[in-house]
Amino acid sequence: MKKIVECVPNFSEGKDKSIINAISAAIESVDGVKLLDADPGVDFNRTVYTFVGEPEAVLEAAFRAAKVGVALIDMTKHKGEHARMGALDVCPFIPIKNVTVDDCIKLSKKFGERIAKEQGIPVFLYAKSATKPERVRLPDIRKGEYEALEEKFKDSSFKPDYGKPEFVPKSGATATGCRDILLAYNINLNTNDKSIASKISGKIRTSGVIKKDKDGNKIIGPDGKPERIPGRFKGVQAGGMMYDENIAQVSMNLLNYRDVNLHNVFEAVQEEAGKLGAKVTGSEIVGLVPKESLVLAGKFYSKKYGLRITDEEELVALGIDKLGLSELYPFKPEEKVIEYMVEETGPLASMKVSGFLSELASNSPAPGGGSVAALAGSLGAALSSMVCNLTIGKEKYNDVQDEIKEALKKSEQLRKKLTKLIDKDTEAFNDVIKAFRMPKDTEEQKEKRKKAIQEGYKTAANVPLETAKTCEKILDTSMIVAEKGNKNSITDAAVSALMAQAGVKSAIFNVTINLGSIKDAEFVKKISFEIDELQRNADDKTNEIMKIVENQL
Repeated sequence: MKKIVECVPNFSEGKDKSIINAISAAIESVDGVKLLDADPGVDFNRTVYTFVGEPEAVLEAAFRAAKVGVALIDMTKHKGEHARMGALDVCPFIPIKNVTVDDCIKLSKKFGERIAKEQGIPVFLYAKSATKPERVRLPDIRKGEYEALEEKFKDSSFKPDYGKPEFVPKSGATATGCRDILLAYNINLNTNDKSIASKISGKIRTSGVIKKDKDGNKIIGPDGKPERIPGRFKGVQAGGMMYDENIAQVSMNLLNYRDVNLHNVFEAVQEEAGKLGAKVTGSEIVGLVPKESLVLAGKFYSKKYGLRITDEEELVALGIDKLGLSELYPFKPEEKVIEYMVEETGPLASMKVSGFLSELASNSPAPGGGSVAALAGSLGAALSSMVCNLTIGKEKYNDVQDEIKEALKKSEQLRKKLTKLIDKDTEAFNDVIKAFRMPKDTEEQKEKRKKAIQEGYKTAANVPLETAKTCEKILDTSMIVAEKGNKNSITDAAVSALMAQAGVKSAIFNVTINLGSIKDAEFVKKISFEIDELQRNADDKTNEIMKIVENQL
């Protein structure tokens, strides 16, 4: 997706699975939209949906979801603990990638106008789309909730932005608008004293703390309200909580990560914790996070430690590492980062194992050895990552944590790359076949066909060459985990190396067979030299890893 908008509609139904599933189906019926989560709350009697896609597709999915939800939910029978004023209570649009706030404001207005016109529901614009200052905050619009709507509509100042100022008993009213993505973020402390986390929260949150005199009494201002000492950051809500009986957390919502990001509050909490005799041990992100947030954190730490990293994937990995996001449990970017969650895996890589094997066993020449080479390498990388994850956090291996974390970062980058190469190899072969099927009736057509075939063969050689190079790099991480990783998984390090070596050798065979059809002698000479060196390096590293493993068995 070149442009990504996130939409998070909240429907007033958290118990009836048939209704919850029907709304999900409506969202998923739109091409180009991916439903990331549907989170029902029974006590709240409310379901929060999260889906992403390109702007117009998201707008259509939001409308289809609203149409189904409004048809099936009856607010006259609704009870729930969460504040609400309608069947579709709120529908925010959030810019994620290559989309501006203005773009999302326009989407919310289109949505509100259409819902009011076609569903007959009064709609209010809130947040960045608000037309009045008193409508920026959703609680201000929703005050009194559904039960107060009939009376509130009698007040001319409560006229909706779209639709008639009339109470609709079955559906209530809806709010829509553009807002920034909200990051739910918790920072872990090495203490079981919740009061320390609470004190730190008061120092960093926007609202700060209440002023008190020397006797501990609240200081009341001229307006009759307690005076406050503002916190360090704008757009931060925070409080102390317990993760478990041993770990206190500074729990917060970051309302605009571009102004105040993860690393800003992480560094501040470290500073404030030190003043109170505590230490920060790591952190966790609750829910999803945009890639940009981790990139910003990576840039900060790259500069702080003089690393000069510019690659976005490496910056993400650095941010994850320095924020300690894997302290409580492994942080899996593909399950937490919005952009990674919407990346489409190729048709082969997304198959079930049994389906891939059946496709491989068929009479079709592709997928073939090149795709299998990439798969073998990705299995080797995954095993290397597994040993890393079984080593990180173990007290016995405290002295190698930094090396193992770095190995994990590299093996995961290699695994992702090889997963894409599974399909890329088959695509390259199919391009050669397409070239052979080009018309050859005229001299001009013959020349074009000849050139396309040669280019196709070069691509068909370059793709497995890339696979071989990537597989060879896995052996470096296999070496580290064999030497320094969890000894209970030493044989997994060996299998990781063997799979990587198999990937190198298998890919090289695919390179070699394509070189035989390429007439560019200089190209063939260059690639031949590269694969000879790759083969030697892979064999030498694998033999060394086998010796390390066998000596420890």
